[in-house]
Amino acid sequence: MYAIIETGGKQYRVQSGDVIYVEKLGAEVDEEVTFDKVVAVSNKTLKVGKPYVKDAFVKGTVLKNGKGKKVNIFTYKPKKSCSRRKGHRQPYTKVQIGEIG
Repeated sequence: MYAIIETGGKQYRVQSGDVIYVEKLGAEVDEEVTFDKVVAVSNKTLKVGKPYVKDAFVKGTVLKNGKGKKVNIFTYKPKKSCSRRKGHRQPYTKVQIGEIG
């Protein structure tokens, strides 16, 4: 059994027991989260929503909140001695998928 959920503007194909990294959620560690935006559910037959499947949900447990690797941004204008260096670390939430219903 698997489901396709939408969170943080992205879609993820998940099964029970999967560990996924999603955009940062406002949840603490060991807190249970419920994803209501289920695009499709497959048990023995595939159920596709318009845009979401009614009464479908996916529950998961937050394992960790953290930041990804640093991305360095360097911009410059040639022959002008003008440059700028910037960095960014994207926050994420690590979630273990539990029940699909």
